[in-house]
Amino acid sequence: MTDERIEGAVTGVNGKLKSGLGNLTGDTKLQLEGKFDQVKGKALDYYGRAIDQLETLSDRAPEDLRGPVKTGLDFARRKPLLTTGIIAGIAFLMAGSGRRRY
Repeated sequence: MTDERIEGAVTGVNGKLKSGLGNLTGDTKLQLEGKFDQVKGKALDYYGRAIDQLETLSDRAPEDLRGPVKTGLDFARRKPLLTTGIIAGIAFLMAGSGRRRY
């Protein structure tokens, strides 16, 4: 289990507690913060799962590719927001390149 998954679980539980406390007290700001933390926790958990899967796949990669893959995974662990932005940008470019323009 990676740090991202642990942090995601803790953030999600914290969000549930905040949301529940907000419901009890009628504090809508606390409710919203709790919901946001729950979503953030799930996102961190999914990100950690993706990194774990990629690490498992990299172990099966040919020997000459393992070094660059490990370097990329280390970068992804250190800078998750930047990595997510890069992947989103690549997905956006790929989606746009598949369209026909008339």
